[in-house]
Amino acid sequence: MEPKKICTREKHECKLCGKSFSRNTNFIQHQRIHTGEKPYECNECGKAFSESTNLIQHQRVHTGEKPYKCSKCEKTFSHWSSLRNHERIHTGEKPYPCNECGKTFSHISALTQHHRIHTGKKPYACIECGKTFSRSTHLIEHQGIHSGEKSYQCKKCRKAFCHSTSLIRHQRTHTGERPYKCTKCRKAFSHTPAFIQHQRIHTGEKPYECNEWGKAFSQSAHLTEHQRSHTGEKPYVCKECGKTFSRNTHLTEHLKIHSGEKPYLCNLCQKLFCYRTSLVRHQRTHTGEKPYQCDECAKSFSLSSALTKHKQTHTGEKPYKCNKCSDVFCHSTSLIQHQRTHFRNEILSK
Repeated sequence: MEPKKICTREKHECKLCGKSFSRNTNFIQHQRIHTGEKPYECNECGKAFSESTNLIQHQRVHTGEKPYKCSKCEKTFSHWSSLRNHERIHTGEKPYPCNECGKTFSHISALTQHHRIHTGKKPYACIECGKTFSRSTHLIEHQGIHSGEKSYQCKKCRKAFCHSTSLIRHQRTHTGERPYKCTKCRKAFSHTPAFIQHQRIHTGEKPYECNEWGKAFSQSAHLTEHQRSHTGEKPYVCKECGKTFSRNTHLTEHLKIHSGEKPYLCNLCQKLFCYRTSLVRHQRTHTGEKPYQCDECAKSFSLSSALTKHKQTHTGEKPYKCNKCSDVFCHSTSLIQHQRTHFRNEILSK
């Protein structure tokens, strides 16, 4: 009787990092991490990939193919992983908890990004200018500034983008698609960041804290803007008149004074506006909508800024300090009015 043959798989060990593989194909793919080899090239835009599966997924950006369908809402996806992530919107599943604050997330990537709020870590650095980012996607989009490369073009308007996700977001301006729906108020959003920021209106979450005053914000951009009230920094300069601004949005709004542009039309009264946000605020005068509610007394407001000011009547918070006499105020407008008294007194004393 012949002895039974035992099938053994040969181990393939990487000489650079010591990692071992049972399959030769996996070993070859792994080696490309070290060599940087990308043998699979897209014949549409020339982008190259280390794995054939990544090329196939990428090509769906150009073809528009979305073979993975959600059984709940019929939405389709180009990647299976995107479908899996989407399904959690329906199930509400959030299996990834933050060990710092207990907040839970539906995706591991969202938890990883959230952790950086606590650590302040920005692991993605631009090799051109040294600027660091907490997300790899932000770095990739930033790098397009230096390279000028815009491989992804919209077939509707021919506008080109550095990154496929930017193209996908842009395409929603044509289709009107808003796939992210708030379960609290049914408001819908075209982009994930806008959806996450909106949810904080309901939850009251303010993860970004000013280390000067302790004031907290729901968005990192709002913290950055607030910190300029302490530093006096105004990095945005109007090329027309030299006026400087602490916020880019303020500069953008100011530029329309010079151009006279008013592209946003109210379909109820035909009034024109320079900014989309101004149109949205104006439309509430017709609809009576007051989406911002105080969690202390249930009073509602049409503007988020009005709710913020109102909340200070409950907290007694006075975050705006005069650098001349140390008086403090609830609102920035009150501080500005107060500072004018110092200015007038200085003129009269001369």
